[in-house]
Order: sequence, then structure tokens, then C-alpha cells
Amino acid sequence: MKSWKLRMAVLLLCGCLTGAPPAVAGPRSEVVFNIETDQKLIALTFDDGPNPVYTPQILDLLKEHGAKATFFVLGKRVQSFPQIAIREVNEGHEIANHTFDHHFLKNVSPDKLKEEIRQTQEVIFDITEQMPHVFRPPGGFYDDALIDLAREDHFTVVMWSWYQDTKDWRRPGVRKIVDTVLSNVHNGDIILFHDLEGDCSQTVESLRQILPKLKEQGYQFVTVTDLMQRTYGK
Repeated sequence: MKSWKLRMAVLLLCGCLTGAPPAVAGPRSEVVFNIETDQKLIALTFDDGPNPVYTPQILDLLKEHGAKATFFVLGKRVQSFPQIAIREVNEGHEIANHTFDHHFLKNVSPDKLKEEIRQTQEVIFDITEQMPHVFRPPGGFYDDALIDLAREDHFTVVMWSWYQDTKDWRRPGVRKIVDTVLSNVHNGDIILFHDLEGDCSQTVESLRQILPKLKEQGYQFVTVTDLMQRTYGK
């Protein structure tokens, strides 16, 4: 088994934590909701996967349109579907930490949350040899203790643009999901989708419409970390 903790320590000591998000002063260094930029860049994000049926379909669509995305994965599902996580990495997408079991912060102790985050780091590294640098708390719940933990473990906490929550997990209909994304799109948006356990067919069908329409408007789809690095030039 590879020692992800040893790797992290060496990278931090050398100051060469490859792919780590830039240090940004002010509120963005605490929690990122969107990025202010004059570039036509958008970050697509997918929570709670991998899904053995629908994540490959999402990856196919992203590949077809030359789009990159960030997948906020659950440790337990990476263990169950390692080849999908490996594919995500091999195709240039970002794999990010979303805890092991999707426990909401308000329902668990800080020690339990820390255990879940670090367990997921170990699983992701052992399977993909990637060390996530961004973390999204389940349900979007966070507090000062979580921010302190993220800082301690060198994470950037990334949420989503408040008007770009597709709520696709509710299966509200393809038209509703598409309209949510296209009706108020801005440069630097972070868009929330899901590839969770269950039926994600509406998410897939929505992406079939969203990706080409945003491309026609000149948008480029990048990972969350890439969005931050391109914007701040670090």
C-alpha cells in the first residue's frame, strides 16, 4: 500500500504540491463559491459518485465536447468502482474529496469528519495515485471547525454558485435542469450536478443539451483547480 501521508509530507516540505490551488487572500481562501474572471471559463462539478451506470456516460459526453470537470467522490464508492475513478483521472478530470460516507457535518463530530476526510484521501491515493486538494462538505454544511481542518490538511473548501444548483438529484425534469444552468450563466460559475447512486438519466440528458449550447456561447469547461489557477495566475 502506498503511503499517501508520506507523499503529502514530502510534497509540502519541498513546496511542490503539484496541482494545489493557489493561496488566495480574503474570503476565497476560506470557502470558494465562484470565481470572478473576465474569461469565459466554467467549472462543472459532480457529487457523490462514482455511479457505475451513469458516470461513464457523463465521461463520454465530457470527452465528446472536450470538457474537463471536477468529481467530488465518496471514498466508499471509489472503493466499489475503482476503474471509474481511474478513468476520471486518466481523462484529465479532477478527483476531489466529498467524505467517505456522505455524513452531514451537523450530524457528526469534528473527529468523525476528520476521520472520513482522511480515510477518503487514503482511498483515492491508493487507487488513483492522486492527492485531492479540494473538498466539498456533504449538503454544503460547514463551520469554523471544518474550515480549520481544511486549512490543517491543505484543502480548499469549494461549494458552488448559489444560482447554479441544478438540484438534479430530485429529478425535476431535463428542461428544469437545463434552464437552471443556461438562464443565468456567468464567467467563473461553479455548477453543481450529481452522479450519485440511483437514476441519473436526467443529468446525462441535460448535459447533452447544456454542453453544446455553452460551447456555442464560447465557454470552456475546466476543473475547479484549473479555474482558480488560470484566474489568479499562480
